Amino acid sequence: METLLQQLTHGNALFLIIILGIGGTFQFGYHTTALSSPSPYIQRFINNSWYDRYEEPPPAHTVTMIWSLIVSMYAVGGLFGAVSVKFISGRLGRKRAVICNSFIGIVAAGIMLTSKMANSFEMIIVARTLYGYSSGLGSSTHIMYLGEISPRKIRGMVTLTSAIFASFGKLFGQFCGLRELLGREELWNIVLCVPSFFSVVQLIALPFLPDAPRYLFIEKGDDQACKKALQNLWGQGDYKQEMDEMLAEQAAIEAAPPKNPLQLLKDKTVRWQLITMSLITGFNQLSGMSMISIFSFDIFLEAGIPRDKIRYVTLGLGVSAIITSISCAFLIEHTGRRPLFWGAYGVMSLTWVFVTVTVNLGTSYSWVPYITCGLIILFIIFFCGGPAGASAALSSELFMQSDRMAALVLIGIQRWLMFAILGLGFPFLIKALSSYCFVPFACVCLLGSLYTFFILPETKGKTLLDISREFRAITLYGNYFREKKQLETKL
Repeated sequence: METLLQQLTHGNALFLIIILGIGGTFQFGYHTTALSSPSPYIQRFINNSWYDRYEEPPPAHTVTMIWSLIVSMYAVGGLFGAVSVKFISGRLGRKRAVICNSFIGIVAAGIMLTSKMANSFEMIIVARTLYGYSSGLGSSTHIMYLGEISPRKIRGMVTLTSAIFASFGKLFGQFCGLRELLGREELWNIVLCVPSFFSVVQLIALPFLPDAPRYLFIEKGDDQACKKALQNLWGQGDYKQEMDEMLAEQAAIEAAPPKNPLQLLKDKTVRWQLITMSLITGFNQLSGMSMISIFSFDIFLEAGIPRDKIRYVTLGLGVSAIITSISCAFLIEHTGRRPLFWGAYGVMSLTWVFVTVTVNLGTSYSWVPYITCGLIILFIIFFCGGPAGASAALSSELFMQSDRMAALVLIGIQRWLMFAILGLGFPFLIKALSSYCFVPFACVCLLGSLYTFFILPETKGKTLLDISREFRAITLYGNYFREKKQLETKL
């Protein structure tokens, strides 16, 4: 049997996966962590900028509010990017949508780079909004592109690379934020522009690579271009099985034409798929991982880690995430998706309980803060090795081609709205709950474990039509009991 690496190197598949990754979820990962290291410098810049304009220091709550806007406007931009994915990807195709997205990232970097010279924190907010738009559009298109180029047998592994590149982005953001590299006060604006280099690389390389075969066959109706794209990516072959699967899906789509997000919400046949992805997105967002990425500096400061050691601790978090994400790629096709969800959520819930205990112990013992660090690293290991990787695979498996873009829009809206609310509210949550701010995350993780254990069907190795039938069976099963209950009531 061929190894995964052999399958990926018969054609240009591995090269395309790397090029998509550095301009897709890598950018999202970088921007969620790179802001943590220069946060004290940016807040000082806000103070100085305000003083230069009004000749008086700003109120403390004003600096907190501007800083919260810088954090949360990234998510607002991401929301608009997620909303536009259906229009842009449908109109331009997957490849040209990604190329267009690279231009947006480069423009955002230009604004961020000149914000310091212009002494304008408003420009930082604008650049963060554009970065968010680029990340929202890029992440959704990246996952969609991966799902549409991958054969069924290794679909989980290929789509999981989006989570691996997100982890790479987070680690690279933490690495660039080290004081020895770019983590100095005079370079904070440069640290936030580094991903634009990778956008340029993507812009140069992508025109020479094929568009997504599934898009070419099902949406464009060009079977020759589809076959040529498959051969370009995976090596020479007739690919009859893959094209037959696309043909069956195309027949199903003709019976049920593509839907917009509102029509999809009203469609009862995909209700459980929408509920599942919505809940899993919510569990992931409210698990606490997003807050670790953005506010790691504040969290470790609250835990009692010395200020000058925090950057090195966050670098350890990034290394843990990378190793675990790569390990998950080799596990997902063996264990399936369900165990990675419910098992990881269960451990994550317990981890937050123990973190709450250690944070409450405070500085009673010198070793307690480092126990807290170890627990957070454990949390990251299970998150990246479970929900993060499995969610990427699941999002490309639950919906057929006609529903996928509308579903990605809906899930993207939810993800980025929650990201914005958490980014705006978490600084105040830390102040309000102090050492108990992790308890809500523990409850969310517990709910995630229970839902995925009792309700989520396994999707490993199944066609998209088979998965749709699995979810339809949940509804039918519920209807069976409802009808039975009504009959018993009549009797």
